[in-house]
Amino acid sequence: MTTDIGKFKHDSPMSGTLRMERMPHIWCPGCGIGSEVNAFAEAIKRSGIDPKKLVVVSGIGCTGRVAGYVDFDSIHTTHGRAIPVATGIKLANPELTVVVFSGEGDLTGIGGNHLIHAARRNMDLVVICNNNFTYGMTGGQVTPTTPHSAIASTTPYGNYEYPFSLPFLVDAAGATYIARWTSMDVRNVTQSIEEALAHKGFSFIEIISPCTTLYLRRNRLGDGVDMLQHYQENTVLKHGCDTRETAIDFQGKIVIGKFVDKVKPTYLEAVDQCCVKLVGDDYQLYGKTIPEREAEEKAEKEKVAARRAAVLAEQTEANE
Repeated sequence: MTTDIGKFKHDSPMSGTLRMERMPHIWCPGCGIGSEVNAFAEAIKRSGIDPKKLVVVSGIGCTGRVAGYVDFDSIHTTHGRAIPVATGIKLANPELTVVVFSGEGDLTGIGGNHLIHAARRNMDLVVICNNNFTYGMTGGQVTPTTPHSAIASTTPYGNYEYPFSLPFLVDAAGATYIARWTSMDVRNVTQSIEEALAHKGFSFIEIISPCTTLYLRRNRLGDGVDMLQHYQENTVLKHGCDTRETAIDFQGKIVIGKFVDKVKPTYLEAVDQCCVKLVGDDYQLYGKTIPEREAEEKAEKEKVAARRAAVLAEQTEANE
């Protein structure tokens, strides 16, 4: 049996956001990354963002392969270096929307130092973290989020380390938008990504996701469907809760929701404010005065709103 890839690409509702010629993807049956990428693509379509001004950056690991499946400018970086590369891109061209899409091992293990300092600086980035509690591509080792007592290849008798609560970590570091969902909560994931794309500052979205091949099998937790059932029965929605309440125990309750959404100057805005004090109102960043940049930002927001309205109208018409 052969598949007409060209026809598939043309007919797919995700064409233009995902590289359909590269399908099928490499992720295992039951893995949550596929649904997360689909939610991301839908959020991009709804957001009205110009695809030519979007860059996706990822690191190493199963989730790190996302950069190769999106139909935007993208970079697949070395292990743990997705955030500093994304920071460099944003500083080089502040007009770009820069999204980091990677796993908890890459972002909070070897990349943990970059994570907390990007949050501290309030860099204008969107970080989407797939958290499956394991290094899925390299053998199922313990990660910084593996629950206490869970079995991994490096802790065959149970994990004795204490895991990070990622919402608490990035909140303490200074992130200005923080949310957590499971890969089952596709609509919420889509909405959060859409909100984060419109948010100015460091946005962090954690998505709890099943790793069927290593984490679930090794801990005898069934398959992907079993884990989605667990999510349905054991998630607690708490919008705006204290992030200290978001710790996850092995097969325990999972607090989900939007925890933080606040406004404070981004890194580049803080640079602007400092330089204006030193140089005066005629200070120019990247060859533009502040009024010029404000006018351009206003015009861009109007364009995004118009594109978003057109997409929503098209979707409404298709549903009717």
